Amino acid sequence: MDVEVSVNNKPPIQPKNNEDKVQSPWVEALQSFMKNKIALVGTGIVVFFILLAIFAPFIAPQGINEQNMANRLQAPSAEHWFGTDDFGRDIFSRVIFGARISLWVGFLAVMGSAVVGSLLGIIAGYYGRWIDTIISRIFDIMLAFPSILLAIAIVAVLGPSLQNALIAIAVINIPNFGRLIRSKVLSVKQEEYIVAAKAVGMKNNRILFRHVLPNSMAPIIVQGTLAIGTAIIEAAALGFLGLGAEAPNPEWGKMLSDARVLLIQAPWTMIFPGIAIMLTVLGFNLMGDGLRDALDPRMKN
Repeated sequence: MDVEVSVNNKPPIQPKNNEDKVQSPWVEALQSFMKNKIALVGTGIVVFFILLAIFAPFIAPQGINEQNMANRLQAPSAEHWFGTDDFGRDIFSRVIFGARISLWVGFLAVMGSAVVGSLLGIIAGYYGRWIDTIISRIFDIMLAFPSILLAIAIVAVLGPSLQNALIAIAVINIPNFGRLIRSKVLSVKQEEYIVAAKAVGMKNNRILFRHVLPNSMAPIIVQGTLAIGTAIIEAAALGFLGLGAEAPNPEWGKMLSDARVLLIQAPWTMIFPGIAIMLTVLGFNLMGDGLRDALDPRMKN
């Protein structure tokens, strides 16, 4: 007669809560980001300036080009929170509308450099050989020049304007994205799923856009966020040198340039545009650092 021996009569252990379930890496990164208080402060600053730019026509108390010579160089007061400039224009209104220009330049320039740089970096890292050599040498040549000097040279050739400043800022940031994505692709293409895709005869274009690019998005997002702050500074620098936005556009760098002769007589004409630049760049840097900590596995405990 067969005898059945029960080794363990306990029922199988069930997960007690959702913590035992596997989460998406993006969900896990979002949760990690939400726990970073400094990153949330930076995000709050960025959102504040974005909302300020969107609702500028409803927030600004006066027109950006509304001149009143009787009120020129008025100190900050209840009527003019940030004072007035040498044409009697309300600085608070001009700073608010200046957020539109600076954010517009920052987002579009970084978007353009991210797209072009990422494509070049993916091609160089995936195909290698002479293609990688040519693209990498182009990046090295561009990085050999100080970024602001290269931007000045590009604007000098194209002509001073806000659009040409945007193009220049996009061009000088291409190598940063290209080299970053190239290094990521060099490691991703050695993964087993990429080798398996090649083994079953999947075309290179499909491998690049369905496997390589999605798995390289994390560094692009982090670099893009940090690059927006840098692009805003570069746009302000070009505007300060008279190579960016032209009068009477209320671009922050141009406002600083116009007010530099009034630093002693009316310091508020430079202080408030400078604070706007500082806070916006600080917000993007804090948010970018938080995204890096959340998306980089090496930064996790």
